Amino acid sequence: MADVRAALDAAAAKQFWPVSAPSIRVPSKLLYAVAWQESGWQSTIVACDGGIGTMQIMPATATWMNTRFESSYDVNTLTGNVMIGGEYLAWLIRYFGDAYYQGSYDLSVPAPEGGVSLLDSVVSAYNYGPGAVDPVKGKAGIPNWRYVNNVEALMTNCPCLA
Repeated sequence: MADVRAALDAAAAKQFWPVSAPSIRVPSKLLYAVAWQESGWQSTIVACDGGIGTMQIMPATATWMNTRFESSYDVNTLTGNVMIGGEYLAWLIRYFGDAYYQGSYDLSVPAPEGGVSLLDSVVSAYNYGPGAVDPVKGKAGIPNWRYVNNVEALMTNCPCLA
């Protein structure tokens, strides 16, 4: 658990794009919660759907992230897996912030009445893929509310926060 926490904290401290998106940081509580939901903080787990490690990264996602951002994180190591997960979350924050939230990357802004927040969109897309999430459709644009609600609850009430 200490090693996983250290890896997650390192990813939270990482500025993935200091020049092009310096205001984006992935909050440690979001990383903790996603990792807990995905793997229970198990670093060597491989799921039946192919998800790998603590952040349950799909092999194609790891390849895409490393190619897209010219990184070389190893999805099969704890550090590499968590860094790919952190970078993917940062990318989702930027993608949805730019496309749907007027360039805001603030995950603490609550959802408008009948709508969805940036946090809702990012968490949903982490699990379901960004193409499946459409904030313009309001609550109907989130295909996996159970997952989103679980992760968001874990951000404030998780055994991993102790």
